[in-house]
Amino acid sequence: MIAARHFEPYVEFAKKAFAREATYRLEVLTEVGSLVLRVYILRSLWTALYAQNLAPIGLPLHGMITYATVALLMSLILEVDGTRLIREKIREGSIATDLMKPISLPTYFFSDGVGQTLLHALLVVPSLACALLLVHIDVPPPATLAVFALSFLLGYCVNFFINFLMNAIAFWTLETFAIQMIVRWVSDLLSGQIIPLTFFPGVLGRLVFGLPFAAVYSTPLLIYVGIIPRTAWMPSLEIQCGWLLAFAGLSHLVWRAASRRVVIQGG
Repeated sequence: MIAARHFEPYVEFAKKAFAREATYRLEVLTEVGSLVLRVYILRSLWTALYAQNLAPIGLPLHGMITYATVALLMSLILEVDGTRLIREKIREGSIATDLMKPISLPTYFFSDGVGQTLLHALLVVPSLACALLLVHIDVPPPATLAVFALSFLLGYCVNFFINFLMNAIAFWTLETFAIQMIVRWVSDLLSGQIIPLTFFPGVLGRLVFGLPFAAVYSTPLLIYVGIIPRTAWMPSLEIQCGWLLAFAGLSHLVWRAASRRVVIQGG
């Protein structure tokens, strides 16, 4: 009962974030339309590439279209960044008073992101319905779907802590746009969001699979399309858990250091 009361404020924060995001109806519709357009473009692109025998190992064209479509649906959720509030609050100067409130600010940022994520998760349904008018995606067995969901959840948490660390840098620099753009470009290429990491050969392939970005998109996606077999599910999930613990620990240390160094810009 005490634990439940402890989390009640964060549930309310999540609800408010959901309501706030839901007010931007035009942006919501635009996002769905944009995703459907990207599905069509990617289907045409991969069809042309496969016609030129440029295909990832062990993934037929239909599987590749499924991979690309599911990756786009995942991006609706994973591209939500509740931790951007850190940078905004530092610029406003409100971070000083927020640190005095009887709440955990990192948990507040997480709950705000969850609220936004829940709305974007609802967008997956109409987006998927529209996408199915253009492509037909494979649906794996229930056991695979369950492991995919677990892997996706782990990837979501890893992604949160990566964003958290990037925005926490604002305590020292006040501006994080440049580093966020660099990390975003690297992540888009090396996370498996755009192309499967099986495209990378030899040593380069082993290197990109060993980076934390693979834990965000590549692992759940390769589980979904069957490239990662049942026998490799547990090792893959353990690697994701390892990255999650590493980034959570690093985020804890950075936040402790940052909260002692409050730089107020503006108000």
